[in-house]
Amino acid sequence: MISVLVVTYNGETYIREQIDSILKNIGLGDELVVSDDGSLDTTREILKSYQEQDARIRVMEGPGEGVISNVEAGLRACRGDYIFLADQDDVWMPDKVEKVMEVFRRKKAMVVVHDARVTDAACKETLMPSFFVYRHSGRGAIKNIIKNTYMGCCMAFRKEVLDAVLPIPKDVTMHDQWIGVKCDLKYHRTVFLKEPLILYRRHEKNVSDFSHNSVGVMIKNRLIFLKRILSYHG
Repeated sequence: MISVLVVTYNGETYIREQIDSILKNIGLGDELVVSDDGSLDTTREILKSYQEQDARIRVMEGPGEGVISNVEAGLRACRGDYIFLADQDDVWMPDKVEKVMEVFRRKKAMVVVHDARVTDAACKETLMPSFFVYRHSGRGAIKNIIKNTYMGCCMAFRKEVLDAVLPIPKDVTMHDQWIGVKCDLKYHRTVFLKEPLILYRRHEKNVSDFSHNSVGVMIKNRLIFLKRILSYHG
């Protein structure tokens, strides 16, 4: 069974296209879990209408404490043997799940991270053909503590991973970095698939962006992350 987790907040503009692309990827016995963190637009109404039409969709109310807490709540609700993370505003390629699952089987991976094609808001213009190339993406705990190359919307993992990554500390800045580094340390079975399997949409309301914090903030965030990794790692 596959679970896809989408966390939403004021995602009315793009959420339909994302949900449609996910549903085309998953089977009748799979599930799409959507945790909405108190949207003030019509996102909840859109999600409700989808839920009424498709039994695979479960909509839950997030804790209202920000992205990381919402992700953790959603992960705890997932029932599948494999969990795929997804943003509310991207578009999945039609064969994404098939190709990722093949990597799980062939490589006996615990975590699979695939590439993304970065596009404009309309998903018409390619801004970057490969996020991997832009970010120099790859596995490795030290590498990804220094410069995170894990991108949640491109990650999938076996459910057993939750034992290693939950709870997610509230003071780390990126849940995807936490999941990736924890799995690097515990399993050493992360595979980076060099094939773009989503359209990674960039627009004015993105929660994440490509800008950098000041040097002081970056150093502070890395020290907090390292402290949490050392204290949680067993």
